[in-house]
Amino acid sequence: MTEIDSLNSLIQAGVSPYHCIKEASRRLSEAGFTELQLHKPWDLKTGGAYFVPAYDSTLLAFTVDDDSDKIAAPLLRIAAAHTDWPCLKVKPSPEVSVHGYAKLNVEVYGGPILSSWLDRPLSAAGKVCISSQDPFHPETRFLSCDRPLFTVPNLAIHMNRDVNKGVELNPQVDMLPLASVLSDSLEKDSYFVNFLAKELDVDPKDILDYEIYLYNWEKGCLLGLENELFSSPRLDNLTSVEACLTGLIDAKKRSNGKSSIRSLIRVIALYDNEEIGSSTKQGAASNLTERILEKIYLSLGYSRAEFLDGLMGGFLLSLDVAHAIHPNHPEKCDIKNQITMGDGVAIKLAASQAYATDASYASVIEGLCRNHQIPYRKFSNRSDIRGGSTLGSISSAFLNMAAVDAGVPILAMHSSRELMHVQDQKALNDLTCAFFE
Repeated sequence: MTEIDSLNSLIQAGVSPYHCIKEASRRLSEAGFTELQLHKPWDLKTGGAYFVPAYDSTLLAFTVDDDSDKIAAPLLRIAAAHTDWPCLKVKPSPEVSVHGYAKLNVEVYGGPILSSWLDRPLSAAGKVCISSQDPFHPETRFLSCDRPLFTVPNLAIHMNRDVNKGVELNPQVDMLPLASVLSDSLEKDSYFVNFLAKELDVDPKDILDYEIYLYNWEKGCLLGLENELFSSPRLDNLTSVEACLTGLIDAKKRSNGKSSIRSLIRVIALYDNEEIGSSTKQGAASNLTERILEKIYLSLGYSRAEFLDGLMGGFLLSLDVAHAIHPNHPEKCDIKNQITMGDGVAIKLAASQAYATDASYASVIEGLCRNHQIPYRKFSNRSDIRGGSTLGSISSAFLNMAAVDAGVPILAMHSSRELMHVQDQKALNDLTCAFFE
């Protein structure tokens, strides 16, 4: 299986953050990692490999070196990515019936390019909570419809002659998906909840709540005269989730839990909610990671002081996509620090620290790339255009850890369908493998 085949498999399975974590858990289990529970005691062994799902949409996985011949507690190496992407999210009481049509009331999640969601076949995925005998523990079902169900129709040019001059879309007016044409078989005030109940084979009255996201149902494909490009939904940021999984699983296979240097605990952190600021219990701007890491050290018999030594001597590689130079708008990039699709890994730098990178630690990643013949380029945004940010600065500030931001260059970031070069995924995978050596 090529790197793009494996990425495409993750994208097709990971149709919501919950399903992304389910697929990551499946791959880790298949590779011999043991699942742990957040709220239960852990009996960890040196040389072991484990993963911890958190709140359904976040996951940390780690391997522990055999430290029998080491004199100090292990250091931490963490590779991090996020599991969410800009999209449309279904609101409570979403049924909107008007002029014979059945629509869905949705809200915008993150910062999508709204026009890219028009006239697409959309499907639905997420989780549904169902009543149980214990009110504190409702039953959770994960739903992936995996078929085209909805669309957000454009307004015809005859009714909007200025459409090609640029139109501002109102999320509450223009972005409500069409679900059906009303008929006698549809209950106008409950057709969406009834649909969920039918999909899950439950009584509609038993559905307590849900978190359902609409996603672009279109499949990824190769394109370009030499099949060198990959067009797909959700490249931001499942490219980085793929690299994290590949690097950690590869490290487990290669090292068999041993290290020739000071022992390491290798960690991947796959966070939800980066697209809305990370300030949630399952996001990078929480104490979740530090608490899990401390629990790892304490479960292995180390003291809190040894944990703090490992933490502050550790290194975070934050992975998220970068902006490739646009063929029609090269002026939107910096005059020097540009990257083209196919150039390899982008090492991202910003004086604002929107990217958690400084010279001392960027040099580490640059050195890894050179030593392993991994193509890379340094990237900065134009000085007069506010760029994006990612979880690197947020997470490294909470952990007080050295950090670098890197990722693959793509076009059409935050579109419902994005574009990358196939070779760049291999470069990112190779970097995470080298990082975990």
